[in-house]
Amino acid sequence: MWLGALVIDFIQQFNPVTQAFIATLFTWGVTAAGASLVFFTREINPKLLDSMLGFAAGVMIAASFWSLLAPGIEMAEQLGHTPWLTAVIGFMGGGIFMRLTDRFLPHLHPGLSIDESEGIKTSWQRSTLLVLAITLHNIPEGLAVGVAFGAVAADLPSATIGGAIALAIGIGIQNFPEGTAVSVPLRREGLTKKKSFMMGQASGIVEPIAGVIGALFVLKMQNILPYALCFAAGAMIFVVVEELIPESQRIHANIDLVTMATMVGFSVMMILDVALG
Repeated sequence: MWLGALVIDFIQQFNPVTQAFIATLFTWGVTAAGASLVFFTREINPKLLDSMLGFAAGVMIAASFWSLLAPGIEMAEQLGHTPWLTAVIGFMGGGIFMRLTDRFLPHLHPGLSIDESEGIKTSWQRSTLLVLAITLHNIPEGLAVGVAFGAVAADLPSATIGGAIALAIGIGIQNFPEGTAVSVPLRREGLTKKKSFMMGQASGIVEPIAGVIGALFVLKMQNILPYALCFAAGAMIFVVVEELIPESQRIHANIDLVTMATMVGFSVMMILDVALG
């Protein structure tokens, strides 16, 4: 608990935008740490990688509710909105935004052939499309952290600095397997260790950008805070259902293991949010 208090004291020295930037630099750094495994191995045990992705899915599901949707509903009530309507509009808006991005941004999920790439057809290399697939769902993660720190500035009881930090830690934890899921396949395809690492960590660069944008946006328009929180939740749930869970359960024999890893991830994020928030 003393470490949590120390982190909170440090973060509180800065304004919300700087807080969001520092927090998303951390989440980017964990992505880079995951990508760095490529320096030590060319292969990752499929069961281990699937479990890590399942764990990441559990963290994102828990974060979507505990750190985003529930506070968003509470804020809507405090601001005099219709809570359920605000939640639905924001949540579905986030999902629709991600669906449109997924529909048009060229990308390729790991483990698939180049013919199975999604989005607008391009002549981009497979490696570029793999990086874009992870970058795609780092957008809502960075946005969620930025919105959470921006919400603290609104001085509403449902938004706490501890809760925002818990969200950043949870997203950082689940970014580790994402960095690995990019760099190791690229290494297997013949790229050098350095290039595989650089492309793996590059997938997380978007998080500080999205985090700062999210914090600035809600600071300028605080009345839309509940919508913004629910929007981020919807975007994250879209990523979990559309990508992380199918990807982690592609090998049928691993389904039970991955399911338990997902539950562990959910439990870890829930503990973080309750303990710090």
